Amino acid sequence: MISVSSTPAVRCTGLVKRYKDVVAVDGVDLEVRSGECFGLLGPNGAGKTTTVEILEGLMPADAGTVEVLGRRWGRGEDRSIRERLGIQLQETRLPGKLTVREVVRVFRSFHRSGRSVEETLATVELEAKAGARVERLSGGQRQRLALACALVGDPELLFLDEPTTGLDPQARLALWELVEGFKAEGGTVVLTTHYMEEAARLCERVAILDLGKRIALGTPQELVASLGADQILEFEAAGAVAEEPLRSLPGVRHLALRNGSYTLTVRRVEESLPALLEELGRQGLEVRTLATHAATLEDVFVELTGRGLRDD
Repeated sequence: MISVSSTPAVRCTGLVKRYKDVVAVDGVDLEVRSGECFGLLGPNGAGKTTTVEILEGLMPADAGTVEVLGRRWGRGEDRSIRERLGIQLQETRLPGKLTVREVVRVFRSFHRSGRSVEETLATVELEAKAGARVERLSGGQRQRLALACALVGDPELLFLDEPTTGLDPQARLALWELVEGFKAEGGTVVLTTHYMEEAARLCERVAILDLGKRIALGTPQELVASLGADQILEFEAAGAVAEEPLRSLPGVRHLALRNGSYTLTVRRVEESLPALLEELGRQGLEVRTLATHAATLEDVFVELTGRGLRDD
């Protein structure tokens, strides 16, 4: 069991990282509490991975300050900080000819203390694959192996960068359960993702990033509540839609157009849907598709930016 500290596990202020043609991180402030799972949510190119790589000590910031477990990079304590971290990169390439056990043993050798290799393999449910070569593992098994490499040093703070991208639903669920188990033991997790359901399930708090800036921060429930509505109406119409009358319909809080589909954020579907259909009929428009769903973090992002989390 990892002891939970009152000191923030991670704190950064005014974080900036510039490249030749882009500002990847633009003045980001974050504070991750000890013992929580903190999510960085945003589309590709939002600055999530760059932010995390700075926090992990893998690259320097151009401006701003970073504290990890109460210490700062570059002050003679880098090794002691790293031994308290577990890091799963967005893409982990491991030697295909090594066995699963050999890979975890190599990573265990980087730490002066930690878990046993066999205990770690049991934690990620890879005992049966201990003698299998990496090249013969499935995608989900490789992700679990990468997580084993991050856990074998018995870290206090775990960084996971897009850990379930490309996994099938069953493999994604299995990895979520492993993260929840680490958190239940008192561990702190920093998770980057563009899957809204992943952030909603795993994270106590979420920061939404876009174009290098933090545009929202709160619990998933708080962020969804900030929409001021409970439901989303989505439709496509055959023809040009006069938008202004839709904004004035009963219960409509926000209207957005994305990829040819209109999204209305509404208080109550039973109030807004009949009025919507009546207005589209008045405009002489045929409804091609119509769907409703409860508001989610994806809808928060769409309202803030006009784009989806998976839009290029």
